[in-house]
Formats: sequence, structure tokens, C-alpha cells
Amino acid sequence: MALTLKVITPDKTVWNDKVEEIVLPSTTGQLGILSGHAPLLSALDIGVMRIRPGKEWKAIALMGGFAEVENNEVKVLVNGAEMGETIDKATAKAEFDQAQSRFQTADKGSDRQQKFQATQALKRARARFQAAGGVVSI
Repeated sequence: MALTLKVITPDKTVWNDKVEEIVLPSTTGQLGILSGHAPLLSALDIGVMRIRPGKEWKAIALMGGFAEVENNEVKVLVNGAEMGETIDKATAKAEFDQAQSRFQTADKGSDRQQKFQATQALKRARARFQAAGGVVSI
């Protein structure tokens, strides 16, 4: 039995179809969802959601939000989302490298707001790069 998945941003619906399996980037770690899952409401972090509509996995970059699971229906309400297959990998890699440099510079300083903004920009760039198929070393 499949799950119905809706991924909704303020300006568009990114996904509205059946899937077999979902892995969400919750604020407490990766969260796997299969059909028959117990009702759940979870905060989502900036990261990559993986979905399996058939045999192949697809990636969606999420920019934080919430997920609700109930009666084999999963609603993902996020600030922004992009299908990994629509993201240019080279551009995403360049943005990730730039965000890493900005973070390293901000991390050496004492401005807390600048550090926070650099951290958020790095998370967004990492999610987009990973969703596009890039590999990030720790």
C-alpha cells in the first residue's frame, strides 16, 4: 500500500503523488515513513528528503518546515523545496564552496548573527548540492 505525499511551499506544490517510502530530515535526525505509520507531527530541518515512488529514489532539497503523517497521507509544508533532478550540480557545488568559505570566515569572528546566517546559508547550499547528487565529506 502506497503513501500519498504532498510537498507544499508558499508558492507551489513540488510533489503531489503516491510513494512507497519517505526519509525526512527531521530536527532530531532522519525519519523513515512507510505505509501504516502512526500519526505524527514533526519539525523538519534544512536537508534532503528522499522519496521512492517506484524502484528508484528521488531527492528533494527542503528548506525547513513541518511534516504531518496521518492515514497514509504525508503533508510536508516547507519554506522552500526543489527536486534534486532540476538542480544544476556544478552551480550547486560552487554555491556550496562559497557558503563554506563564508561560514569559515564568520566562525572566526565574534558576530553571533553573522555566524547564524552563515550556518543557515551553508545548510541550504549543502542540501541543494546533495539533492543534485553531490557528495559532501564530513
